[in-house]
Amino acid sequence: MSCTTIARRWLSSTPTLRKNRIYPSTIRSESELETLTLMSASTRIPLVTLWMTNWCSSCKVVSPLLRQLIKDEKVGESQGGISYAEVEMDSPDMGGLGGLPLRYGINSIPTLLAFDRQEPQITTKVARLEDLKSKAFLTKWLETEAARHGGGGGGGKFRGLFGR
Repeated sequence: MSCTTIARRWLSSTPTLRKNRIYPSTIRSESELETLTLMSASTRIPLVTLWMTNWCSSCKVVSPLLRQLIKDEKVGESQGGISYAEVEMDSPDMGGLGGLPLRYGINSIPTLLAFDRQEPQITTKVARLEDLKSKAFLTKWLETEAARHGGGGGGGKFRGLFGR
């Protein structure tokens, strides 16, 4: 199922707009990421992305923990909800490590990066493995990102130069 199809289904069901959403397919191209950031901006629900690769063993620890917090424990819903997607950095359509990951300042894996109003939240990006494996840290981070719900801020020193 394509990201565009998922977007249409999600946008058409207004009662679920404030619930957390986990996208089932991994983002493998710039256009797929752009579609999800546009959806995020239009619904005012921040998009949390986990930048990873297929061969990363740490990613296989972090991903299930994030999914548990977002889906099962519903972390962030009371703050307005979040959407979550995994970005496959080593996909050929991402332009390699010097393409899209470089544009967003992704220099280690795994890395968490939130988007709000299509702006990457550079100052709140998380790449420290100890933080990414900490349930308490992730809970607080997800709640903070969910509270943005289109309010912006935290774009970092680049102030939205990326992702527009």
